[in-house]
Amino acid sequence: MSSYTKMRFAQSFLLMICLLAGQRGMCAEDVSIRLAHGGPREAETRNQLTRLLDANDMSRWTFTREVVVDEDAIPHSHPILTIHTRHRKDDDLLLSTYVHEQLHWFVATHPHEAKAAVLRLKKMYPRIPLGYPQGSEDQDGNYEHLIVCYLEYRADQGLMGELRARAVLDFWSHDHYTWIYQKVLVHPEEIGEIVKEAGLIPHS
Repeated sequence: MSSYTKMRFAQSFLLMICLLAGQRGMCAEDVSIRLAHGGPREAETRNQLTRLLDANDMSRWTFTREVVVDEDAIPHSHPILTIHTRHRKDDDLLLSTYVHEQLHWFVATHPHEAKAAVLRLKKMYPRIPLGYPQGSEDQDGNYEHLIVCYLEYRADQGLMGELRARAVLDFWSHDHYTWIYQKVLVHPEEIGEIVKEAGLIPHS
């Protein structure tokens, strides 16, 4: 078998996997994942994320298709969605991290809706602790994260099921944005009502 034939066979096989994994319109090959340094930990994380994107219908939770794996970075959404290698041994934590950063892109493209939600969230939670590990570095970031973390929980429920999604958020509630994740776990209905009424449920 020639190299070209092998390449075409591999592409056809990947396409078949993408179609069979949920009859969806996109899969891992629709997302560009590059490595910041090219080390083995980054390569392992890229392969892991590629597998997860192929195994799950991510169409509802994808808002940017450019991703960087950087073992030296803290995960962030802008200007390029960047994840680290910390969770390369845990699929659920990596997938949830990826979804979290994608959701920042979603919220950023809906500024008016986000503003309306934040006004109501400020009445519900007049003060949110600043700084790691409880919150963001500023109050605007705190209220945006209330929206994003709620949507992350909602996405995780659909992707993983309730038990695994709750286990992920419970882990985060003792890891980072601890105050915010705790409130999402305790008051999901109340926060969800605000987010939904503001029109911030992706593809609802």
